[in-house]
Amino acid sequence: MKSRPSLLVSCLVVILLLTCLITILAGVVFLGAQQRAERMFGMPSASLSTFQRIYLSIQLLMQEEILTQPANPSGNPQEFTVQLGEATGSVIERLESEELIPSSDAFRSYLVYRGLDTTLQAGRYMLDPGMNIIDIAMALQDATPAEVDFTVLPGWRIEEVAQALPTSGIDISPEAFLLGANELPPSFGYTDTIPASANLEGFILPDTYRFRRDVPLDAFINTILANFQAKLSQDLIEGFNRQGLDVYQAVTLASIIQREAMVKEEMPMIASVFYNRLLAGMKLDSDPTVQYAIGYNREQNSWWTNPLSSSDLTVDSPYNTYLHTGLPPGPIANPGLEALHAVAFPAQTPYYYFRAACDGSGRHQFSTTFQNM
Repeated sequence: MKSRPSLLVSCLVVILLLTCLITILAGVVFLGAQQRAERMFGMPSASLSTFQRIYLSIQLLMQEEILTQPANPSGNPQEFTVQLGEATGSVIERLESEELIPSSDAFRSYLVYRGLDTTLQAGRYMLDPGMNIIDIAMALQDATPAEVDFTVLPGWRIEEVAQALPTSGIDISPEAFLLGANELPPSFGYTDTIPASANLEGFILPDTYRFRRDVPLDAFINTILANFQAKLSQDLIEGFNRQGLDVYQAVTLASIIQREAMVKEEMPMIASVFYNRLLAGMKLDSDPTVQYAIGYNREQNSWWTNPLSSSDLTVDSPYNTYLHTGLPPGPIANPGLEALHAVAFPAQTPYYYFRAACDGSGRHQFSTTFQNM
């Protein structure tokens, strides 16, 4: 009769030992799962409970292949927009429907495990189906684009291009750009007509360029110059030659026209005035060339002093076309295609003079004589 309690106690002890052993083994397994998940997928969010950390660690390990394989290795990059205030679930569903991720469940598990489900950033992204779930999850944490647009306006001089860099998102300082822009690279064309002392002035074609934020300076400059060469058609070059100008002279004249004209339609007429004055041996008398010679005006915070005083017109510079006949030594700004076209295909007029109409239209009045102005 006394043996039954002893047997019962023995059974309880065995059960307790087995329970302890199972608990220890489970703890070892769960701890190992967490450690392995941390090595593979990073540290879990501090906001997770112990149960959530264990559960999600096991989930991620079971979904390892899905998490680390892209949805479509041969797919093309595509734009994906996260709307302001959009629910995380909606973002996940759209990523799966657009075949950017292979599994919404695996993506959601990873986001929650890392605590990234509440930190998706609204914005536009360029996502590649060749990215895996982890890559895409991290990409959606930063809406800052890898590429940015950089716009050069018609009539800017190289210093104004440099001034636009700090706010563009491109990692090139104004100082570095101006140093690099001080000379044209040997690979640039038209070397037979361009003086060795020439810089980029005149050859930065006004346009909108797309660059990576970390674009190297030489690649930045080469891209801009390649655009100029691509847009300078043979028809334009032949037009320059018919007017007796080489490329460098044509760009120089176009830069003056660009700064003089407020209305694009008037550019061919302004070109005709300057051609007529050049043929007659008259000075061009162009205010923008004086503005270029004067340079930066600190009081006006501008590279283009306006209005000019009578003393300004006497500034001692080879760029001052009130003092010197013919074209200035080089371009005074960066002209657009319309100004280059006006140089190649000027209007045929008898005019030698023009002045602003002063009616707010930006247009000019043209005349054959100074007295009629």
